[in-house]
Amino acid sequence: MTDERDDAPEPLEPVDDSIPEPAAEPGDAVSVEPNDVDADAPVDASAVDRGRRAGLAPRSRWSDRRWRIVVASLVPVVLLAALLGFGLGRDPRSTPQGQLIGTAAPDFALTDLRTGRTVRLSEFRGHPVVLNFWASWCQDCIVEHPNLVSAWQRFGNEGTVFLSVLYQDTAKNAAGFLSSLPGDWPDLYDPGGRTALNYGVTGVPETVFITPDGHIAAKQISVASYPLIEQQIHQMTGGRA
Repeated sequence: MTDERDDAPEPLEPVDDSIPEPAAEPGDAVSVEPNDVDADAPVDASAVDRGRRAGLAPRSRWSDRRWRIVVASLVPVVLLAALLGFGLGRDPRSTPQGQLIGTAAPDFALTDLRTGRTVRLSEFRGHPVVLNFWASWCQDCIVEHPNLVSAWQRFGNEGTVFLSVLYQDTAKNAAGFLSSLPGDWPDLYDPGGRTALNYGVTGVPETVFITPDGHIAAKQISVASYPLIEQQIHQMTGGRA
């Protein structure tokens, strides 16, 4: 009798028709489900090394903390830069000068370029003072000078004191300027510009009007016209000058 089992075909092995996952290219992001990771499982050093070669550097809590430190340290720097940029970008002449009005005029003791004697503001207490800041290189100062001369000739003999302070200039240059223009009131040398700083001078010409009791009544930035000087003197003297 023939054994039919000998002639029976061998059973076929099952074919895996699933599509394999493509290998990760360097730089590709890898998605890991939270449940796929065993927190207690030992770290496979070879797997970490393969990940690094594929461009997948593992992140750590230390890396996150370091980034937070870097960002936190940059915040004050950025804020400081913004504040400096804002401050430097502003025009000094746009700063309100009203904060000086009504305050006590800073006293000073400066040398008169004409006579060499020391002149103090405090010695003119009881008189209105027209305090002008100027320089020989200032074209607007040349334009303004005749206005000061006219006001000095009009009010100088009636008790109003006129003083000029040299601003960021040399005594030699000032001497040439003074010799070519009229006017015989004290011109004061301000070495280091301390007086100009005390009066908030940001450029020339600037004129400060000081009341008889020693307070700042007004401040004119740029050329002071004769009508303006006259008006300020009348306001400081109550119209008596």
